[in-house]
Amino acid sequence: MSPTKTKRPNKSINADAPHRLRSPSGGTPPTVMPTTALWERIDVPGHDACQLVQVKDGWKLQGMAVFRHEVGPASIEYLVECDLDWQCRSGQIRGWLGAHKWQLVIQRSENGSWSLNNSPVRGLQGCVDLDYGFTPATNLTQLRRIDIEIGRSVDVPVAWIDLPEATLSLLPQRYERRSSKSYWYESSAADYAGLIEVADSGFAKNYPGLWRMVSGVSST
Repeated sequence: MSPTKTKRPNKSINADAPHRLRSPSGGTPPTVMPTTALWERIDVPGHDACQLVQVKDGWKLQGMAVFRHEVGPASIEYLVECDLDWQCRSGQIRGWLGAHKWQLVIQRSENGSWSLNNSPVRGLQGCVDLDYGFTPATNLTQLRRIDIEIGRSVDVPVAWIDLPEATLSLLPQRYERRSSKSYWYESSAADYAGLIEVADSGFAKNYPGLWRMVSGVSST
């Protein structure tokens, strides 16, 4: 996650969504119990509940964020699917913000190309992570993939979706591991920097100025 910037809603995106987000892989049963997290938003009223499940061929991150936005109340369901090496394969977003609704399907092909609702998105070659700007959940997949040692830093450009604009774009980021449970995060493009503390599960425990974890169960 990086901080959500205030933008005008994109009304051109249709959102006649199904009742539930569905995995393209057909909902493979989990092999272990899910890891869960519940966050409270700091800057505005809101919460986010998420679970991470290991499936036969990778990982599934799924949750819902509800919060107040200047455009209106927001309710967002989200899904990210990764392979066993934590590289993103697909994502889905379904929800509404005020009077505006949408459904988004993100795909990353084996050759590294990205698409949004079946339309190719250029400029994301080299990105293997998907980041949602409205939830702290997606930092977990990035941190597990890079798995850097204490004192090391790495650039992690991501394919990023912010709301309410709902477009897929490149977001440069950088992580520096300060301790076993903390990372210095910065993104000049998002105008944000802060020390992210993580729980044993790998989920962000404290996201300065934005989110704090209030409950969590680690099973992976």
